[in-house]
Amino acid sequence: MKPIVKLASAPTPDGKLLTLYSRDRDFFIRLDRQELMNSRENESEMELARLGCARIAGHSTPNVLIGGLGMGYTLRQTLDLLQPGARVVVAELVPEVVQWNRDFLGALTGHPLRDPRVELKVCDVVDIIRRSPGAFDAILLDTDNGPAAMTTDSNDRLYNRHGVQDCSAALTAKGCLAIWAADMDPSFEGRLQQAKLHFRACRVATHKGGRGRTRCIWIASQDRNTLPPR
Repeated sequence: MKPIVKLASAPTPDGKLLTLYSRDRDFFIRLDRQELMNSRENESEMELARLGCARIAGHSTPNVLIGGLGMGYTLRQTLDLLQPGARVVVAELVPEVVQWNRDFLGALTGHPLRDPRVELKVCDVVDIIRRSPGAFDAILLDTDNGPAAMTTDSNDRLYNRHGVQDCSAALTAKGCLAIWAADMDPSFEGRLQQAKLHFRACRVATHKGGRGRTRCIWIASQDRNTLPPR
């Protein structure tokens, strides 16, 4: 068994500790003692991009916002789907996570931060959403394990009733909101309904081929026809 190597750590805004580890060719990130993500289970992060960008893959100049860089898998898949004229804004709250992607994790996904279509913002994604009415054809959110976690004030601002309304307002008329979560959350679906969004909940596997655990992805839009086929 290869040893686990601690590579780096960083505090979160709410005082917890993010730590990056490696074991042989694999990487994983823990929040305190809880594993948040690992490089072997990346299929649901890529499916977030596939579902959220399904209707705009052929558009010449789409604008996409990604909330949460993670290990870069959602960003990688988004770039692979979109045309050369696309603009992809990535908001990451913890600057060290950006540096980890540059120093350790970039090779996993072909260094997506180097793509000229990417505009990186080290900030709270909520701030971008609130000042960008009607700006995005797709918003892809993967922060804090989804709506149920709510471990920080910023996460509550993103997933509460007002946050969902802000997300809806930041979309174009046929824009798509896609949200990754560790599990289903009926109360969050109620907030989507209150915002008058059409939505669909999808169970997706963490491993390619349908193996392993499953996660939830919500796809929501003001336009029912924007939702991808079942």
